[in-house]
Amino acid sequence: MFRIDRRSGVATYLQIVRQVEQALRMGALQEGDRLPTAAQVAATTKVNPNTTLKAYRELERAGLTEVRQGAGTFITRSLTQTGSGPDWPLRSALNEWLYQAKAEGLGSAEVQELFETSFEAVYGAGTD
Repeated sequence: MFRIDRRSGVATYLQIVRQVEQALRMGALQEGDRLPTAAQVAATTKVNPNTTLKAYRELERAGLTEVRQGAGTFITRSLTQTGSGPDWPLRSALNEWLYQAKAEGLGSAEVQELFETSFEAVYGAGTD
């Protein structure tokens, strides 16, 4: 479930938190879903189980998860946004792209430059 980039400069526990938040925004995780155990995450990502537990505590503090003794960590609410209007699918895709760029460690200036370069490639410079 988790993909850890050790070169990103982003703390490992924050990468886990952000990936859970992104999965909640995209609807890949929903209320009632169970997160993998710290041992399962450690086995698949080679991350210390305490790092995963730190991420899960952060998610619990944010009100996104709850620990059920003996059962695991469960999602308690969704972050999906209900959209409307003809531009909603495009806005949703753009939001998803921005969250991915942030999760990959790109700063706002880098994202803006990347967007502007791509925008100009498609629409041309100075197009209204």
